[in-house]
Amino acid sequence: MSRTTLPLLATVSLIASVALPAMAADKVTFQLDWLPGGDKSAIYVCIHHGFCADAGIEVSLEPGRGSSEAITKLATGTSEIGLAGIEALMAARANENVPVTAVMNVFNMGPHAFYTTTETGITTLADVRGRSVATSPFTSSNVFLPLVLEENGMTEDDISLTRSDPGALGPLLMTGQSDAIIAWLTDVSRYQGQAREAGKELVILPWADAGLELYSASLVASDTFLAERPDVAKRFVAAFKQSLEFAQANPEGAAEAVAAVVPELSAEDVLGSWLDASKLAFNELTETYGLGAFDADRLAATWTRVAAAQGLDPAALDPESIVDRSFMPDAD
Repeated sequence: MSRTTLPLLATVSLIASVALPAMAADKVTFQLDWLPGGDKSAIYVCIHHGFCADAGIEVSLEPGRGSSEAITKLATGTSEIGLAGIEALMAARANENVPVTAVMNVFNMGPHAFYTTTETGITTLADVRGRSVATSPFTSSNVFLPLVLEENGMTEDDISLTRSDPGALGPLLMTGQSDAIIAWLTDVSRYQGQAREAGKELVILPWADAGLELYSASLVASDTFLAERPDVAKRFVAAFKQSLEFAQANPEGAAEAVAAVVPELSAEDVLGSWLDASKLAFNELTETYGLGAFDADRLAATWTRVAAAQGLDPAALDPESIVDRSFMPDAD
């Protein structure tokens, strides 16, 4: 080989390396079930800390205004995978047989609770009898309220229930205009901050204490997406699970990820929200069944509660029909 051919070969090699494009990432549209926040840290971790990119996936986010809307967007193809309460998915499948399936659990406990203050004297769920209770008009907690009251020998007639804007619930409680409010356990830090400012001490009464066994927020996906791009779906679920584990081990890093993607949120505020929400994802049930798992008995118990709360025929749905465990990374 002559010396004159070496530069030529090097030039050809350089051109070839430039001409060959990097492998394009698979695009996935992720559906949020509500506004951005710490309780959704995993998807922001996946984006900001590169777990999705490492899986060869480029994520775009679709805003949401509740689980029902999220499920509709998935069913109609606006989005491919995202978050929604499995209770809403069960009802949608029972009523309309929507083409959406749960592939991973996120919150293995329901987030519903009564919040009150020590000065009200309310220390148990039964103590809300005869008291004023404020709730948001659109929270899914309202669906399960009759069950919780029934477990404690009451109906809605035994409380004075008002519906208020979500932002007004804290002030109503702290100023004594309402004896209790209905809110999620993902907001403990926010309400504790409001209580401190008002010189009050918060009391939290989770509805799980009344036997309200529920799976809640879950990773759900369009059936079309699962059927047409199963490899992408499986890689995404694995990356999402990694992101949840990262957020649990590195809560500050999770908060920074949310703030980096959603600059109008501060890492400090997000941190408290994630620490609250993480207790619904990482707990004794997680240790028993594993992160993201759907236990058949708890899934059946969830459907029993949903059917009772919404007046649905228990025979209208086989709860196993709405989940597909094969996309979890340990399913092989």
